[in-house]
Amino acid sequence: MNVALHLSAIGLNASVASKVGKDEAGEELVAFLKNSGVDTSLIQTDENLPTSEVLVHLDESNNATYEICEPVAWDNINLSKELLQKANECGLLIYGSLASRNKTTRNTLLKLLETDAVKLIDVNLRKPYDKQEVLEILLIKSDIVKLNDDELAVFGHWRGVNSNVEKKLIEWFVAEYGFKMVCVTKGDKGATMYFEGQFYEHPGFKVHAVDTVGAGDAFLAGIVAAFLLKKDPNEAIALACATGAFVASQAGATPKYDMQVIEKIMAG
Repeated sequence: MNVALHLSAIGLNASVASKVGKDEAGEELVAFLKNSGVDTSLIQTDENLPTSEVLVHLDESNNATYEICEPVAWDNINLSKELLQKANECGLLIYGSLASRNKTTRNTLLKLLETDAVKLIDVNLRKPYDKQEVLEILLIKSDIVKLNDDELAVFGHWRGVNSNVEKKLIEWFVAEYGFKMVCVTKGDKGATMYFEGQFYEHPGFKVHAVDTVGAGDAFLAGIVAAFLLKKDPNEAIALACATGAFVASQAGATPKYDMQVIEKIMAG
């Protein structure tokens, strides 16, 4: 959802497929998305399960940990004719690994991954929703993966690959799962991207971190936007780092902004 909000903020068309409860929180969330310019036609309503809540806890350095409530409405997303049609028509399908934590939504997602859309997975290894047998099915079906450096190390450990050399680990990761692109975020140390056999790196932009919630989503939206706007890979990773840095400097996961704000950060 955060990625869709960011893409909408910079003028791209994004639709959210999810499910909310038949409650006030669900009504408010759908209204917020509509007002933000995001297509909500694929958001279902559950008669029994509540709208999702995630409790965010910030440490003294403003780094976030998450308490993800369960079960909630988005654990029960059904495969509809409209959802399958949109997946077949769209150019890019973005999904988070957490969506697979329960059977109903996982089965829906796996059906959507049979379409011809470019498939991008945003990895979130949050215990207890970090099962190797579930995650690896999603990885194999994905064209592009965005994850952080700690998550990359976990995937290597699963397969007995424990290299401390980042680029060697990324090359192994690409060869093992057949990705077209890998983006590895490294907090305030920037990011590394592997695309078409080449590495692209950016040290990140220095900002005063107010709230890191949503910074990874903003980075991902920046990468997606850059490629959709035909930017070259160096421009893409710079744009992504600038978008993530801006969000980290603001309170909340989806502060209002436009491309001029991001370009100002990139210009220094």
